[in-house]
Amino acid sequence: MRQLTLEADSAESMERLAGGFALALVAVRREQLRGIVIALQGPLGAGKTTWCRGLLRALGYRDVVKSPTYTLVESYRLEPLAGCLHHFDLYRMVDPEELEYIGGRDYFDDDSVCVVEWPERGEGVMPPADISITIRYADSGRHLTLIASTPFAERLLAAFDDGAA
Repeated sequence: MRQLTLEADSAESMERLAGGFALALVAVRREQLRGIVIALQGPLGAGKTTWCRGLLRALGYRDVVKSPTYTLVESYRLEPLAGCLHHFDLYRMVDPEELEYIGGRDYFDDDSVCVVEWPERGEGVMPPADISITIRYADSGRHLTLIASTPFAERLLAAFDDGAA
């Protein structure tokens, strides 16, 4: 299990880190096109949506990126990924079965990158995360811990560490 720790001292640096992660993601997906689940964990306001915004910006998305708190998921077809990025925010979910009502399982396929805020609220319905990113408040900004739990995710973290971190 590969682990990486990073520091972000501003929203801009958080977005830059996510941008580097996006470049590594594109490179690793070129080697093996497969779905990936990225769990974003941390307290309210820690920067989960900021991370997702940086990821999307680096992949070429230029519109407004907001957390899908009420819709549960926003989908973005992105050419560099050769598929879709689905951004989930499960904060308002009361029961994991709510994912079933929106066809949640259909989003987690081999063509998709699924970034999930508050993943513990979808436990039992969504697949386990390939990478968990925990964002915590720190004195000088944010402390990030990235943990890979699959071989694919380990290659992704290695590529990210080599090129962007």
